[in-house]
Amino acid sequence: MLETIKYLIGSTGPSGFGSKSTAEEVTQSCGDLRSITAIITGGTSGIGAETARVLAKRGARVILPARSMKNAEETKGRIVSECPDAEIIVMPLDLSSLNSVTNFVARFHSLNFPLHLLINNAGKFAEAHAISEDGVEMTFATNYLGHFLLTKLLVKTMVETAKKTGIQGRIVNVSSAVHAWFTGDVFSYLTQISRNKSHYDATRAYALSKLANVLHTNELARRLKQMDANVTVNCVHPGVVRTRLTREREGFLTGSCNNVLCGNPPKSLQCLGQVLY
Repeated sequence: MLETIKYLIGSTGPSGFGSKSTAEEVTQSCGDLRSITAIITGGTSGIGAETARVLAKRGARVILPARSMKNAEETKGRIVSECPDAEIIVMPLDLSSLNSVTNFVARFHSLNFPLHLLINNAGKFAEAHAISEDGVEMTFATNYLGHFLLTKLLVKTMVETAKKTGIQGRIVNVSSAVHAWFTGDVFSYLTQISRNKSHYDATRAYALSKLANVLHTNELARRLKQMDANVTVNCVHPGVVRTRLTREREGFLTGSCNNVLCGNPPKSLQCLGQVLY
């Protein structure tokens, strides 16, 4: 309760920032980011759009993947109108499709860009049951599986970029404290909701996808450490933010705790993270 109160009143944490800190304030000390290339999923609205705007304002080259090219171009236009020198590259990507993810990465690699920052921010909360073209429940396919493949196909480039430039690479997975709401057998439930909508519960499916994000982060961190790679990966809960996701379902997130997910999952789940990776 005390931590929630601190969050609500904007008390600063060890970093010197709190819930009332803006992205511009947080990045003020970063200086010129013209040497940085960043990929931000879900960058056409909400947290992703603000992240893209501020990184572009600081000079970073921003890759903006999106399902809707129209929305992506509009976001790019807004950023460029504020920052005329901004380098924003719009590319098609549907995270629910593994083929789309593979094609996006191929296009990105064809540009021969380095990659310093990967922000896996896009999120979906599917009220209605749906199955992806790959036969996986849509929320899990979008929130976890697409981001997993995207990261897996890009991590080598990030490791190489960090080695060549000496600049630490950073992967950020945006999860949710709602991950703790999932109980039961992960694989059994995923199989059920990928085959039969009668077992589908939107909130539980969302919690499952966010738990997978946390487990993926922990396992990837372990593997990067084994490789002695100069790349970090962190999983964060952004707090209660009024984005398109929460506007569409008032009250869904407003009771959740507001903490950065920096701890380790229970030991019983660590082996599951290895399987999900």
